[in-house]
Amino acid sequence: MPHGGEDPPAFAPYEASYFTSSDGALISHDPHLNEDGEALYRFLLSQASIPPTLVLHCRGSHDETHTRRRRPEQYTEKVVDFDFKIDVGQHIIAGPTHWSVADSTPAYRGRMFYEVEVGNDRRKATRAERKAAKSWDDERSRRGFPPWISSSYTWKQDQPSVMHTDSVLQSSWTLRRWADDYCNSSKYLKEFDYHKVVYGWNFDAIVNATHSLIKSTYYTGDIYVGFETSHSLVSIRSENRLSRMLSNGWIKFFLIITFVYPFLWLFKHFHTRGGGTWQVCGGAYALKRIMQTTEQPTDTKHAESPLQGASDSLQQYSGSSHTQAATTVEGLREGVWFRQWEGQSGELFATD
Repeated sequence: MPHGGEDPPAFAPYEASYFTSSDGALISHDPHLNEDGEALYRFLLSQASIPPTLVLHCRGSHDETHTRRRRPEQYTEKVVDFDFKIDVGQHIIAGPTHWSVADSTPAYRGRMFYEVEVGNDRRKATRAERKAAKSWDDERSRRGFPPWISSSYTWKQDQPSVMHTDSVLQSSWTLRRWADDYCNSSKYLKEFDYHKVVYGWNFDAIVNATHSLIKSTYYTGDIYVGFETSHSLVSIRSENRLSRMLSNGWIKFFLIITFVYPFLWLFKHFHTRGGGTWQVCGGAYALKRIMQTTEQPTDTKHAESPLQGASDSLQQYSGSSHTQAATTVEGLREGVWFRQWEGQSGELFATD
């Protein structure tokens, strides 16, 4: 009991206003989040507790040519043979792990172009730096590496700690400081983006294995297989009327067809008080984690798995080329998941 004789009032977290766009992004123009770095930071932490949606989308189609009855004219139409999505996000076992972009990585840091940090200075990223960063980001995503893993392969020697726990906040600034930086900006069309990333499975290997599985049914149509993520973006934007208008898809479309939007785009990208974007942090959610143990290492390969390639590539997580670390796997292996799903997939690919 405090000296005053009464307990202090219970802390009530600020409830910011927001809406969800058609593509699943959470967008907020709340004025308090644009002024108070602590409020913005806490809002991001609260929204990060909700994992993104991840599905494996499979679609098969073929073209059919028909002749019109009234006129001797032929036309072609696309016929969909199967189209379904499998919920993979339900297998997320951990998250979020809050991560930030390394100073040397090209990223939006409050302006409308990519920048890198060099010591205490910040400069525009070169074209070669941007190209290399995008190439690695695409490869990292396909192979299911965490977003804080760089293109340098020295991380192999540090497995598994670097993969899941250490060095995830690579920026010299804390997330809280980035939030303050955004709130202190006087840009008129500014936005702070927090990206949610799912990792842990070799997504590329699963896509290839699914392609092979569909072809093994003697299906000859056009095949699409891919992982699709939604509800993976939390975007805080300026609270003024123009910013709200640009977040409305219909209003933005109207501005485009009336040729007003190009002038707004020029203002946002080139005026000193125009726009600013922050894309420096996010949350990571694991489907599988390889952790170090005190037990003797065991052979974790599954020779019978159609994802043998994925198992091989994930073997590099278990230790360096000089020493074999003892590890254990938390979560569902992609090979095990694929074999379970494979046994139930026959009727999904059935065509008339």
